[in-house]
Amino acid sequence: MFDLGGLRAAVTAQGPVARVVIAAFAGSSPREVGAAMLVWPTGQSGTIGGGALEFQAAARARAMLAAGTTARLDREPLGPKLGQCCGGTVTVLTEIFDANSLANMEETVFARPVDSPLDRAAMPLAVSRLLAQARGQGRLPQPGLMQGWMVEPIAQPTRHIWIWGAGHVGRAVVAVLAPLPGVALTWVDVHADRFPAAIPDGVTMLPAAEPALLMQHAPQAAEHLILTYSHMLDLALCHTALTHGFRACGLIGSRTKWSRFRKRLAALGHTAPAIARIACPIGDPRLGKHPQAIAIGVATQVLQDQTHASRQEHAV
Repeated sequence: MFDLGGLRAAVTAQGPVARVVIAAFAGSSPREVGAAMLVWPTGQSGTIGGGALEFQAAARARAMLAAGTTARLDREPLGPKLGQCCGGTVTVLTEIFDANSLANMEETVFARPVDSPLDRAAMPLAVSRLLAQARGQGRLPQPGLMQGWMVEPIAQPTRHIWIWGAGHVGRAVVAVLAPLPGVALTWVDVHADRFPAAIPDGVTMLPAAEPALLMQHAPQAAEHLILTYSHMLDLALCHTALTHGFRACGLIGSRTKWSRFRKRLAALGHTAPAIARIACPIGDPRLGKHPQAIAIGVATQVLQDQTHASRQEHAV
């Protein structure tokens, strides 16, 4: 999907930025249609698969920035031209964006002519129908080329994850989850000093002397990861989460800790089935207790849940 927020942040920080996206492919491709990277004169972010394709695309993007070119479409045979063994042909769209071009961009779907745009001033009927479905029914199209137009849905958060605690594990979890598409992170701890100096893009930092009071502001469909420095605070957050409601909730800790928490939560009036909705321990214990290992296990669970939900949605 088209990460409009990330692009706006890059333009604010760097000035004009080139966005390079895989628009189509035949045969093998290092990345899927819609995979994109941002390029500016002194750096870049994201990836379209690495290797010679990405190296050449980045160089071409910087040349476009220097020359003032606004857009171009390139079809790259990976084997004959770039010496890559993938064996496919990848169509790469490169576009230059600045503050003006982003100012009035629609927030649902970005559709624009990219193949001989002078000959395609009128929007094709098929593209018009996709836009109408997106606006009226919320049915977002898949990214790709359609009759000379590039169509990409604008990325919107589909999952809201609240992370409670900015210690070593909390920082590792945020660092791993923040780059994932479609994920909005809210990060809570007792004081601003507990957070790192640099907060990743897309993360909302909320210092609060009494974090449990913020639970009422979380969406009912939010997912919670409770990772604080205090068992008493962890218990209070579990209690308020069960009272407020949630899509999913995970608690850091040992099986012994969770056994004690179950008894205390029952004494607070929560039923056994409700308490059982909280997962503890989180992550994959086989990976160990290093903060980054816990974060990898948590991220794996998040991605597996997302894949499972996507498959169920397409099956309906």
